[in-house]
Amino acid sequence: MEWMFSLIGLFSIYSIIPTILIRSFSYRIVKRKPKDKQFALTFDDGPHPVYTSRLLDLLKEFDMKATFFVVTTNARRHPEIIQRMRDEGHEIGVHHDEHISTWVMTPFQVGKQLRRSREAIIELTGDTPVYYRPPWGHFNISTLFVVKPFQVVMWSDIFQDWKLSMGKNRLARNMRSRLSDGAIFVLHDNGDTFGADQEAPEMMLEALEQFLPYVKERGYKSVTVRTLLQDT
Repeated sequence: MEWMFSLIGLFSIYSIIPTILIRSFSYRIVKRKPKDKQFALTFDDGPHPVYTSRLLDLLKEFDMKATFFVVTTNARRHPEIIQRMRDEGHEIGVHHDEHISTWVMTPFQVGKQLRRSREAIIELTGDTPVYYRPPWGHFNISTLFVVKPFQVVMWSDIFQDWKLSMGKNRLARNMRSRLSDGAIFVLHDNGDTFGADQEAPEMMLEALEQFLPYVKERGYKSVTVRTLLQDT
């Protein structure tokens, strides 16, 4: 029994405690940057062949830009979507090559995920990614050393849009209530990841159809993380 408690203690020191400390104190991570009438829509876990394409259509309709933290195993399957993101002025960041938590990876494994993702994005777009968001927002004790080439971008607001139980109307209402200068919203354009409802991105898109007209009415604009973080 003692070995079990020791194992739990070591796991906590390696993973859970660093995650709590980094996120609580915003150590070397970005959660928001106040900028008048600008905020950032960000999307994790894609691309998805159906939902991401429809999302790009919607962003184009309302002249909004976004940042996509892509899983590059998905990106390799759908290179045309990644290229469309770039061509339409969106930012492409690293999530991981596979959607795996850093809690269960060694520093070497995390580095390998980042290298594969970086290489895939360069190959698909010609651009070098500079932004990183870990899956589930998980860190381990070595993460901030391993990810030094990247700026870690978290979020100011997360909406549980991966669950159909949220409902499109409540999701749209929650986003309206949290719209503010410099906010960074995280949503998900792929429901195939562990813990998500597969059809949840459909609900997310329907909520965005309600939310984006509200954004324009209020004089706000979604911009890429790069634009948001630039000093003016």
